[in-house]
Amino acid sequence: MTSISSLQYIHKKGLYGDYDGKDEKNLIKISEVKNLLIVQIVQYKQSKISLQDIKIDGLNLSDEALKVAFNNETRILWIGPNNWLLTSRNKKLFSNVIQVFKESDFAITDLSHSRTIIELEGENSKEVLKKGCPYNFNVLNKNNCINSVFNGITITIDSIEDSPNKIRLFALRSFGESLYHSITDACLEFGYKNI
Repeated sequence: MTSISSLQYIHKKGLYGDYDGKDEKNLIKISEVKNLLIVQIVQYKQSKISLQDIKIDGLNLSDEALKVAFNNETRILWIGPNNWLLTSRNKKLFSNVIQVFKESDFAITDLSHSRTIIELEGENSKEVLKKGCPYNFNVLNKNNCINSVFNGITITIDSIEDSPNKIRLFALRSFGESLYHSITDACLEFGYKNI
């Protein structure tokens, strides 16, 4: 069975907005990230397991607010106290997650098919997000993550790169199209390229 992307019918490649006369490399690039393993990991309050003793794909769970642990394939986002979001291109990692995080200490939930992921890349990416999100994006650095809203839609933001800005937005799949339309509308003044 093949999965159907939540943006399959609306995300069309091309140039949009105020792109005329601008160098294409200066436009915001918008893409949908597909086929990513997404797992929520929550440590129970009564758990006595030390986070230092646990590694997944060579990464420790960070207990520092807003921080992301990462390697080439996997990112582990701190999304709240004792709460993380693991994303990876390696879908086989899920079986390892189940073995490492014992159900007596952790709740593990596969969210892979319940999220829409939109990636923005370009110098004006943060300016786009400022239009619909109350967060101060001037303090969002590489490998930081936050939970917030964009035009009333709850999102998780993962800052992947600083120069140029590369940011992933995670939203519930059912809000994927609304978020996409809000983001692309906010990009119009800068010009954008769907890839």
